[in-house]
Amino acid sequence: MRLFAALPIPDPIAQILRGVQHGVPGARWRPVENFHITLCFYGEITDPLIIAELEDELSRITAPALSLRLAEGGVFGGKEPRALWMGIADNPALEALAEDTRRTAQRLGLKVERKRYIPHITLAYCRGTTDADAARYLERLSGLRAPDFEVEHFALYRSHLGTDPARYTQQVHYALGGEDWP
Repeated sequence: MRLFAALPIPDPIAQILRGVQHGVPGARWRPVENFHITLCFYGEITDPLIIAELEDELSRITAPALSLRLAEGGVFGGKEPRALWMGIADNPALEALAEDTRRTAQRLGLKVERKRYIPHITLAYCRGTTDADAARYLERLSGLRAPDFEVEHFALYRSHLGTDPARYTQQVHYALGGEDWP
C-alpha cells in the first residue's frame, strides 16, 4: 500500500479552492476529495506487520487541534511547473505534528524525505504549463481570502493510483486535542 499521513480539508475551504481551479493551460485540476495537507509520505509498504506498527505508533502522537489559515499560492518545478498549490500559513503546531509523523516513520525504519516541510494543498499537476502561466495564476491566487479553519484529526491515507486522478482513502483517524476519535 502507498501510505501517507495527512490532514483533511473541511468542505467549505475545499469549495473555495475549487472555485479558483481554472484558467491555466496544461493544468490537471485535483478533485476536491483529494485535497489534503500531507504531513509525511511513507511510500509503498507491503508488510502488514509494518503497517500495523505504523498505525499503532501514529496513535501515540499527541498534538493539539489546529487552527489553520490559507497563505500564498506556490509552484513546484520552477521554469517547468509540475504542480500548483495553495500554501498554509506558518503554524508551529502543524510543523511539530509533521515532524512527529516523520520521526514515527524513522523509528520503524521507513525512509522519508528530509527536505524542508512546506505545508500546502495541491490544486493541480501540470504538463506543458509555462512558468508565465503559473506566475499569472499565482498572481490571481494572491487575492484569495478564506476564513481560518479547524482541523481536529489527522489520518493515515492510502493512495490508489491509476489512469484517472489518484484516489485517497482514509485508513485510520487520529484525534488531535486529546479527545478520542469516534
